[in-house]
Amino acid sequence: MQARPGARLPRGSKREQFDALVLRIVTDIDERWSRRLGLVEYAVEDAPLIPDDWTDTVPLSSLVRGSGTTPTRLVLFRRPIEHRCEGRAELEAMVLTLVVEQVAELLDLPAHEVDPRYGPADDD
Repeated sequence: MQARPGARLPRGSKREQFDALVLRIVTDIDERWSRRLGLVEYAVEDAPLIPDDWTDTVPLSSLVRGSGTTPTRLVLFRRPIEHRCEGRAELEAMVLTLVVEQVAELLDLPAHEVDPRYGPADDD
């Protein structure tokens, strides 16, 4: 099967595409703030482990602050994020929002100061 001229060829699985998107966003933000952030591990998991009696919405991310030699860990949950997004642009915006908000919490800064793409109008 040949691709039409100008057609986009699929690149990797949905998981690989999601991981590449997260890596791009995290790398950009971490390069900007790594001195103030210290050691942070970024990860992607398919879904959070939640108890059977969970009644809240499914979390999209998790932030566990480190201490001493234990790094802070920021995890994005791919499937719940993808479930809430329609299309690539919305997915990119959601991932950016989640990463920026978590980093802003770590730095105790307004989100729009962490990354101007977040936009002050979105910041509470």
